[in-house]
Parts: sequence; C-alpha cells; structure tokens
Amino acid sequence: MLPKKHKHLSFRLRADLFAQLAQLETAGIPFDRTFAILRMPPKAAARLERMQILAAKGRNPAEAGEQSGLFTKLEARLIQAALIAGSPAALYRKLADFYTDRAMQIATMKSRLLLPAFMFVAALFIQPLPALATGSIGIFGYLWQALKPILLIGAAYYALRTLTSGDARSAGKSSYQSVPIVGPIFIRRNLRDFFESLGWMLEAGVSMLDALPAALDAVEDGDMRRELAKIRTRIEKGAPLAAALVGVSYIKNDRVIQFVQTGEASGTLPEMLLRHTKLESAEIDSFYQQLADWLPRLIYSAVALWMAYGIVMGGGFVPKMPANF
Repeated sequence: MLPKKHKHLSFRLRADLFAQLAQLETAGIPFDRTFAILRMPPKAAARLERMQILAAKGRNPAEAGEQSGLFTKLEARLIQAALIAGSPAALYRKLADFYTDRAMQIATMKSRLLLPAFMFVAALFIQPLPALATGSIGIFGYLWQALKPILLIGAAYYALRTLTSGDARSAGKSSYQSVPIVGPIFIRRNLRDFFESLGWMLEAGVSMLDALPAALDAVEDGDMRRELAKIRTRIEKGAPLAAALVGVSYIKNDRVIQFVQTGEASGTLPEMLLRHTKLESAEIDSFYQQLADWLPRLIYSAVALWMAYGIVMGGGFVPKMPANF
C-alpha cells in the first residue's frame, strides 16, 4: 500500500498522463474504463493500479486519483469540477500543454549544463596531472584529489535532496529563499503557482473559499503557505480578494492587486488572474533563459582559469633543477 503522502510525478510523466487522458476522453472512452487502458511507466503504474482499487471501492475518480498519488490536490479538484460541468477533455489538454512546457524548460536547462559539467569533471582529472607526472603524488593521491570535489558535491546534493524531500515542500521557510539570485525567483514562482491555481479553480466554477486551499497546496514554501492562508481568513470575514491581498508580506507586486481589482469590478476575476500569471510566467521564463545562456559561460570561464592556475602552480610547465645540483 502506498503512503498517504506522495511525491508528485515529474512534469514529463504528468504531461504524458494528461495527453493520454485527453485522447481517450475525446475518443469517448468512459472514465471508469480510461484507467484500465492507460499505459504508464513503473513509477506511475503502481499509483494507477492503486487508483483503480480505490475507484472499485466506490471512491469517485478524482478523489481516488488524489489519494493514490496519481493526481495532485489541485488536479483532482479541477477534474472533479470538469466532470460535474461535462467533459474534462479540454482540461486534460490544458494540463498536458502546461506540463509539457514545464518539462521542456527543465530539459533545456539540463541539456545546456551537460557540457559545462563534463568540462568540470575533466578539469578535476587534468588539474593534478602535473603533480602525478613529477612524482609529487602517487596514483591514489591523484585519484583522491580528482574525486574529492565530486564526492563533496554529491554529499551536498544528497543533503539538499533529503532536506527538500516530499515533493520539495518545506514545513517552514525554505532555504531556497536565501539563495542569491535564485531566491527572489523562487518566491515569484511560488506566487505564480498560487495565483495560477486559483485562477484555474475559479474558471472551473469552484467557489473562492473552496479554491483557496487547493491553490495553497501548489505553494512549496511553508512560510509562504502560512502567509497566503491569511487571505482565506480575511475573505471569510467578508473582504474582497483584492483587499485580502493587501498586507500579505510576500505580495509586493502591485500588478496582481490591480488585476484582481479589475477582475472583481468587471466580473472577470479568473481571466485577470490568469492574465497576470501569464505575464509572470513570461518574466520567470526569461530569467531561466538568461540563466541557461550565461551559467555555462561562467562555468567555462571558471573551469578554464582554474585549470590554468592548477597547471602553472603545479609546476607542469616549470622545469625543476635536481636537488643536488
């Protein structure tokens, strides 16, 4: 039996899942037969099987998908609303396109870092070569000097993954907020996900008070979730959304409040929220694009300088006089 809390499936797997669901729904396959036809890799197949078991026990498809870990809370709420309204085919296509874009962004970033990573590893083995050639270190010392940075980076990466396990969600203030350059974009991305989820829920016909908890679930940072939870409390007391946003510490962009005010005044709140998040996504994507462009160049330069320094200081090109000359 799977645990109650599940790490969310990757963007690539979720894109594939919703693309298949869209095709089957468009083909007119009944929802209860859809999940018997789906083909997913082992990582998701166990959740799919668990969902079928829960559905056979009388759970509705959206609830069974959430409890099995196949759907996130937000996805389950959107699917439930779409099922009540009619066919969820359009929602499936929207989610498939959304996760495809996110998966492509991550794949692009990783592909651009492969060559710099290869150069870095190569530099680790090249830098101590002069010392090995002159006999200053033995083969084991050479291997230790080359592998030590890799082991340290691996340990740091493992520690980071351990601290951010459970779908990268933190109970308190995430350490990502303190990372230079990336910290502010981490906050903006969480806010974007919150307002985007809220806009989708409202667009699907879910009430504001029911939509807010699901939107909060899209926020990774625990401290941000607590701050944003104040919005629901204020709305329960009768405040409109625009007024409820004022004073929330993480909301420092007046644009979203202006968009919300316009949406509430014109009756187009979901549309205005999604328009705001579209602009935010474009700016966030631009940041990652620039990072993907410049980070490899910085790594190339740093590695080249480090290699040159190590070779020169290691005496690889400096002839040495015999000790008894």
